[in-house]
Amino acid sequence: MKRNILLSTLFILLFSFMQAQTITFISEQTNKPLPKVSVFGKDGSILAFSDIDGKIEKQSISPEQEKFQLVYNNFPIALLTYAELNQDVIKINDQVKEIETVVIKNSKPAKYIHIKGNFNAYVTLNNKLNSYTDGIITYVFDNKTKKLKSANIEQYRVFKLVDAKNEKKVVSSWDTSSSLVLPKLKHVGNPEEYKEKWNVIKELKGDRKDQIEVTGAALQEKEFSLFGYRFYDIRTILNMSFEKDSEKSLKDFLEYNEVVFVKLKHKSEPNYNQIISYNNFHVTEFSFSNENDIEKVKFNKDNSNYKTQFWKEPSFPNMQTIFSSFFKDDLKEQENKTKN
Repeated sequence: MKRNILLSTLFILLFSFMQAQTITFISEQTNKPLPKVSVFGKDGSILAFSDIDGKIEKQSISPEQEKFQLVYNNFPIALLTYAELNQDVIKINDQVKEIETVVIKNSKPAKYIHIKGNFNAYVTLNNKLNSYTDGIITYVFDNKTKKLKSANIEQYRVFKLVDAKNEKKVVSSWDTSSSLVLPKLKHVGNPEEYKEKWNVIKELKGDRKDQIEVTGAALQEKEFSLFGYRFYDIRTILNMSFEKDSEKSLKDFLEYNEVVFVKLKHKSEPNYNQIISYNNFHVTEFSFSNENDIEKVKFNKDNSNYKTQFWKEPSFPNMQTIFSSFFKDDLKEQENKTKN
């Protein structure tokens, strides 16, 4: 009996200790966890990104940063001091914008499904932004198999920090724009294909949408060497959002978010560099078509390519304005190859 009481006490203490090491973001309106909350330090570093349980590690923040900007759904939602943020639970007003209604066009079933929307992607090097892109893209899926056929970018912008030097053996100096990737959406039409033994899958039912989080990891205990470089601690967090209480089909699909972490260094460097790639997609239009060859431009990371100021649309996920508030003119847009 005494042994059982002791084990129960130890379990409660351990659970309390684990809880004390995290901060949980929840909605003021629903009291449910808020995934995908980014925590920015005063220097523009992205210090943390909440998981599907709304949690970040307390050790990711420090008093030296003084002020912390919280960003949710590409909008700034709060500016907190260290004392205000260093709590077990933080309530957030997450209704900064209405969920945009997806436009349904050509609703008669056909050979292909077209899903059009807005995207942004950015890469941080040691938590500091290094490169950014956003634009408009259309994905084509086979209506029978629900497999992705192609990703067709229509317009885009690219921004880079002006001080990237790309010294080959100094990873901390790199221009990481080569790591800018478009949202993949590989298995969005067949979410069950993410159910591999190395993945952990969680679901969150919300008041406005349902979310599925898929996490995976590699090289957790041993580094990998290639051409003088060392790779370690690779992790992915993928989040897909669908209409509330839906069948999680392509017609129900709303958002896609993926974060990829990798630690990298040249063998001559003493410490690993943390590279994190973020990419996000928001659906604006759904349609059926018998055509899969649609207008597109080549995604060249050394220039922008657009005909309209798409980023000025109220619903566009324009993270560039947030980054520019920290980096000012140091975050420079690459030349637009298509002039109006």
